[in-house]
Amino acid sequence: MKFEFLDYKLGSIFGLTDDIKKEHHNFSLTSGTINFLWNRNKEVLEIKIDDIPVQLQPNQLVTTTYLQHVSYKNTNLPLTSFLFNREFYCISDHDSEVSCNGILFFGTQDLPIITIPKEQERKFNTLYEVFLDEFSTPDKIQGDMLQMLLKRLIIITTRLAKEQLVVKRLDNDQIDIIRKFNVLVDTHYKTKRKVNEYAELLFKSPKTLSNLFSIYNQKTPQQIILDRVALEAKRLIRFTDKQNQEIAYELGFNDPAHFSRFFKKTTNYSPSKYREMQEILA
Repeated sequence: MKFEFLDYKLGSIFGLTDDIKKEHHNFSLTSGTINFLWNRNKEVLEIKIDDIPVQLQPNQLVTTTYLQHVSYKNTNLPLTSFLFNREFYCISDHDSEVSCNGILFFGTQDLPIITIPKEQERKFNTLYEVFLDEFSTPDKIQGDMLQMLLKRLIIITTRLAKEQLVVKRLDNDQIDIIRKFNVLVDTHYKTKRKVNEYAELLFKSPKTLSNLFSIYNQKTPQQIILDRVALEAKRLIRFTDKQNQEIAYELGFNDPAHFSRFFKKTTNYSPSKYREMQEILA
C-alpha cells in the first residue's frame, strides 16, 4: 500500500506506506524527506540508521531526517512510514506550534525511539485510519487536511517523547533550552565549536547550559558539539566519495592534519583506518 500527495508547483510531498522497504523508491520525491517509521507488527524488526542496527519493538516508532542514512536491507517485516519534505510542512516554521525540533528532529542526542503506550494505541491507530480516509478523498483541500493530520501526529508523538526521553525534573523552559541548543548545534556545528557561542545565541551563560545538561545528559555541551562534528565526519567518510582533505575543509578544519587528530581522538581511528574498516564491512 502506497499513497502520496504531490504538489509539483511547490515541490512538496506527503506520503504514507505500510511497507517502506518495498515502496521507498516508488515515491515521486525520495530525497530531502523526514520520516516517521512505525512498527505496527507484533514482532521486533530491525533497520539501520547511519549503519547502526536499530531494533524497533512492536508499537515503537522512530523519526529520521534527510541528514541520516536509513537502510532497510535487514528489515524482514512491513514497516509503516509517514514521510514529508519541508515544502509540505516546515517544522522550523511551525516550531512554536508543535515544539518538536531538537526532540523528534535535528537533535544531537540518541535516536528518538518512542513507545506508544497500550492506552494510546487506539489514538494512533485511529489517526492512521483517518490518514487513509483522507487519501481516498482527493479534492482542493486535501493538502490542507493532510497537513492538519500531520501536525496532530507530530504533537502527540512529541508529547510522548518528552515523557519518555526527557528527565522528569526538567520544566518546560529548561526543555525548551535543551531542544533549541540541539537545533543550533545541528545548524552551526561546522562553524561554531565553543559552548559560549551557543550560550550567546540562547541568551544564557555557558555555566547555565553546563548545569542544565548535567541534569539532562551525561555529556557536556562541549562534548555534544564535538560528537556532532564526529558524526558528520563518519557519514561523509562512509556515504560519500570525498577524500579526507575535502571532508576536513567541509567541516570547518583549516588543516587536514588537525581534522585527522580530532577524528582519531573522538573515534580511536584515523580517518583512513575508519574508511578501510567501512569498506571491509560493506
